[in-house]
Amino acid sequence: MKVVVTGAAGFIGSNLVRMMVEDGVHQVVALDALTYAGHLSNLDGVLDRVRFVRGDIRDGDAVRQALDGADAVLHLAAESHVDRSIRDGRAFLDTNVIGTQVLLDAAREVGVGRFVQVSTDEVYGSLGETGVFTEDSPVAPRSPYAASKAGADLLALAHHETYGLPVVVTRCSNNYGPYQFPEKLIPLTIVRALYGLPIPVYGDGRNVRDWIHVEDHCRGILAALEQGLPGRVYNFGADGERSNIDTVRAILGCLGAPESLIQFVSDRLGHDFRYAIDSRRAREELGWTPRWDADEGLVETVHWYRDHGAWWGPLLGPEYQQYIREQYGSGGGAARG
Repeated sequence: MKVVVTGAAGFIGSNLVRMMVEDGVHQVVALDALTYAGHLSNLDGVLDRVRFVRGDIRDGDAVRQALDGADAVLHLAAESHVDRSIRDGRAFLDTNVIGTQVLLDAAREVGVGRFVQVSTDEVYGSLGETGVFTEDSPVAPRSPYAASKAGADLLALAHHETYGLPVVVTRCSNNYGPYQFPEKLIPLTIVRALYGLPIPVYGDGRNVRDWIHVEDHCRGILAALEQGLPGRVYNFGADGERSNIDTVRAILGCLGAPESLIQFVSDRLGHDFRYAIDSRRAREELGWTPRWDADEGLVETVHWYRDHGAWWGPLLGPEYQQYIREQYGSGGGAARG
């Protein structure tokens, strides 16, 4: 099967491509625009075993080139950082909504046999102290990023209902693992702790995220590709709920770094309090279960970043430094790669 992976040089995309190459089942076409969070270095060791197309999903010509002869699309390309969407949401609408529309149109033209729209639990909004998101939970996004992903999901499902395009939507909880750009909580904390720099934590740190290792998520995406029912939504979560402050403390403990590095900063606007995923449908219909224990996975991830400074060091350039300073103020002192 010839499968196009969009966003293939990003965090989840590159892990997915590596898994697919190692499995050897699919012929992979890797499509990526190579923005600030997508780098060819993420595909080191497997790039020569895929067909790489540099292109933006908003570019119809590039998309049609990549989809030529494709049997399926795994759509992961997206602007994905909530904080950046709060600062300027336009790029998120352009890429996540318009780009998805362009991709869906091309998929219909080519006649792909499966289109997997990879999304996020953030489209469901925020939970209180109890409860979980199911596939029947109302879509109620609370950030520009989440709204753009919700729009993309609805477009994809509409293409199934209107045109019969075989669309499957997946929604996952927060991912962690190798090759994640160090603007997200876990890699940001690791990198700054390694430099002995202040670690910014929003508000009181009590906001809860449900963590899933990126490899478990990628196996879920492949299960949806192979077994998911068209028009169906599947949630992927690993029962890995942990408050942000506890996540930061666990990382510091793993590195033997002092908790005095923690610096509480002004809370994120509209900060969702808690996410938690019910993944029973994926377990029952796709035969999927997470393999990574949350504690062991976090330790392995910390060790990976500790040992791969040659990968993340070059990412901490002037643009990154400026973003960190602007986002966190005095809590964003410079790290040098």
